[in-house]
Amino acid sequence: MSQADIGLIGLAVMGQNLVLNFCDHGYKVAVYNRTTSKMDEFLNGGAKGKNIIGSKSIEEFCLNLKRPRKIMLMVKAGTAVDSTIESIIPYLESGDIIIDGGNSLYTDTERRCNELQPKGIHYIGMGVSGGEEGARHGPSLMPGGHEAAWSEVSEIFQSIAAKVGDDACCEWIGTGGAGHYVKMVHNGIEYGDMQLISEAYHLLRFGLGLPVEALQQIFEDWQHGVLDSYLIEITAQILGVKDDDGLPLVDKILDSAGQKGTGKWTAIDALESGIPLTLIGEAVFSRFLSSLKTQREHASQVLPGPGKSRLPHEPEMIQYIQDALYASKIISYTQGFMLMQQASQQNDWQLNYGNIALVWRGGCIIRSRFLGDIKQAYQDDPQLDNLFLPDFFRTAIDQSQGGWRKAIQFAIECGIPTPAFSSALAFYDGYRTAQLPANLLQAQRDYFGAHTYERLDSPRGEYFHSNWTGAGGTVSSSQYDV
Repeated sequence: MSQADIGLIGLAVMGQNLVLNFCDHGYKVAVYNRTTSKMDEFLNGGAKGKNIIGSKSIEEFCLNLKRPRKIMLMVKAGTAVDSTIESIIPYLESGDIIIDGGNSLYTDTERRCNELQPKGIHYIGMGVSGGEEGARHGPSLMPGGHEAAWSEVSEIFQSIAAKVGDDACCEWIGTGGAGHYVKMVHNGIEYGDMQLISEAYHLLRFGLGLPVEALQQIFEDWQHGVLDSYLIEITAQILGVKDDDGLPLVDKILDSAGQKGTGKWTAIDALESGIPLTLIGEAVFSRFLSSLKTQREHASQVLPGPGKSRLPHEPEMIQYIQDALYASKIISYTQGFMLMQQASQQNDWQLNYGNIALVWRGGCIIRSRFLGDIKQAYQDDPQLDNLFLPDFFRTAIDQSQGGWRKAIQFAIECGIPTPAFSSALAFYDGYRTAQLPANLLQAQRDYFGAHTYERLDSPRGEYFHSNWTGAGGTVSSSQYDV
């Protein structure tokens, strides 16, 4: 029996669909799953008749692979990845390649690259986006790690990736943990997009009091305009699904959101890096707040809100909410790319932001029309500081901001929370403001802690301390940034 071109360990939904995708593109695949009954079920079910070799042990699995061995892991992030790597190492040799396609934390990927390099084993941390459908028919792929291995596997992965025109949504991202870092930011933006859409839904459903059927039509209309994206598309489809009693299924779903942690990782990394990733942070916190269902139900009975607001002209407010969604979406991507730029500098990854936008244009959860405009912006200026500075995005925000502000005003009057819309606007207003009140903040810090301050009439980097009370000393605190 001939050996397989690539092997995959972990036959949950993503793993199974990737295997079938490999087969569709002419590759022979070896598979292994710790629970072998799950593998047998797969081989006798959806994979029956496909060019797949099942393996009952790790040793047999490795023997079934062509050299250099190419092994893709689709197992739970964390210790499961480490234990799987430990189990296969005895059967590998120098030049073999391990590809981690799970949602691993990028620092874990960096560590694994460093640990495997002395053994001569190449390691690729590959972000995979697109869910079940993407895995089966064409995902967005974000590979990083040992670049020497990329030439051995690039043809395979670019063939199975989603395509936009002639371009595969799979490009080399960078060394070390770069691929998984970009996937982490992708997921953070995904959190933001989902929260923004949910806030628009909330305003339409409970602010304007529109029935679900009307909302479905609104989202379908939005899908054909500037908001064209996968998440808008599936939102329209979700709103059209009825439960067994003929009522909208969405109305039967408990309003308590779960998460797997990648959005939280993005927010934590932003805090560590000093990047104001406010919108994604609010999206994460909103999921936390949603989980306090029992407390919220009690609070709804005892905490007063605003009086009943006067309903605005409906078509106008629908347009304002669309404006808020579009402008906030631009802010979300702006913040995400700011975070990647900081990480690229810190880790010397030399990320290509235009290529990242290209990779996200198809197959992934956040795919949308304006990713093409983001790609163009970075193609025009690879050193671009901020996404809303190019003409396209500056004009888009300028044309949207009036409605954006009116939508938030409406939300405040209704007592409907819009943390993502509001934080996006606050970031925009803060970024465009030459004089922020941080001067007072610095004075406060110097007053109580002698933390010093810089002066407008002195060069940057020169620090001063004042004896604010007349009773203090002249000794200042050490300078440090966290």
